[in-house]
Formats: sequence, C-alpha cells, structure tokens
Amino acid sequence: MLQVLKVVRKHYETLYTDTCTISAYEKIRNEDMSTELKEVVVCENQPCRLSFQSKVNANDTESASATVQTIELFISPDIVIKPGSSIVVTHEGRTVKYKNSGVPAVHPTHQEIILELNEEWA
Repeated sequence: MLQVLKVVRKHYETLYTDTCTISAYEKIRNEDMSTELKEVVVCENQPCRLSFQSKVNANDTESASATVQTIELFISPDIVIKPGSSIVVTHEGRTVKYKNSGVPAVHPTHQEIILELNEEWA
C-alpha cells in the first residue's frame, strides 16, 4: 500500500505548475526579552497548484445572480501551514497574495487549503 501512495503522490506532484511562498506570524524574542509578532517565511518557491471553482448563489436577485469563487491550493503534505498564513502564489505568470482561511485537509499524497484573496492586493 505504501508503494501505491508513493506513485499517486508522484503523479500529484507532476501537476504542480505553480509556485508559492508561505509566511506566518511567529512570536520573536527581542534582545530586551520582550516579544513581538513578526511575519516569518516558512518556505519559498514551493511547487503547488491552484484550482478555481465558480458557483452561482442559490439566492438569485431579480437583476443578477451572485457568483462565488472558491480558490483551493494543492501542495505537498510535508509542509506545515498554520491557519492565517499568508500565501503568495505565482500562477500563469501572475503573482497574487492570498490568506489562508482555514485548517488544511491533509492527505497522504497532498494537502488542500481553501484560500481567500488578500484584499490589500485586490
């Protein structure tokens, strides 16, 4: 069974056409022994894949239907990504900053993370 998972994981990783840099806030102790939160890079240029799904909201208005887009990141299960991390993804030559909106769904072959567009970059 372990060999099958290795083959499946290798297949998933061939689909990773994007790259990302993941940052998270961590407590840093200063020289004066005080602590502060600083954004620290967890990993850079990590292969990944973005997936986009658009859904029409069931609560249509008379003039138009509201469309909701779900953005999902597929990445190696070896990386620990904390909820609230900043994730900058380069996809199709464009770089966009997202914020992590939840806990990753970790599988033996990959992990899936729902992302939210960082409004500062929108």
